[in-house]
Amino acid sequence: MTNDTVLKLVGHFKENRERFITFCRSLSEEELGRDVPDSTYRVKDFVAHLGTLDTLLALQFEALAAGRMQSLGQDASGGSFDVDEYNDRVVAERRDWSLEQILEEAAVNREGFLASLSRLTDEQIEQAVHFGGDNKRPPADIAFKLFLRGLARHDAIHVADMVKALPERAEEPQIKEWINDRVVQWYQTTMAGPATST
Repeated sequence: MTNDTVLKLVGHFKENRERFITFCRSLSEEELGRDVPDSTYRVKDFVAHLGTLDTLLALQFEALAAGRMQSLGQDASGGSFDVDEYNDRVVAERRDWSLEQILEEAAVNREGFLASLSRLTDEQIEQAVHFGGDNKRPPADIAFKLFLRGLARHDAIHVADMVKALPERAEEPQIKEWINDRVVQWYQTTMAGPATST
């Protein structure tokens, strides 16, 4: 069994997180506090979201490493999980945290996330996983490897959201290059517009 694809994914996750941290630390308190258009989040809220979702994903990776494919957030009994409610709750709990507090928690969570991801084999990630849907996308079965490739761009996806409130930053060449990715652009198009029922 090989894990060349998994190791490459780990590298992509690390690279994108380093770029994300650099970007976040370049923002002023005023910029971090701006409301993001067409969102209930402020700029800093996206940092909290990215820092907290890793814990759920690590549990999913651990289950797969043990031979059990399960949906994100699914408990042992297979109960339903509302990812939007989870995201909104953990973001709200961190609203008054400083950027450094959020990044410190995110670093710990990312360490566990990468350790769990590294335990997977290329064969394991070839399986399909059930995506339970969210307020913009319906439930579907998707290839887990495809999910991971998109997830590796999660930081860039939300930088694209953050710069909606930071138009002056959106024109910086390194930011434009980073978010001018077909997966990032697909996600932005898919998530545009009002919420739909799941």
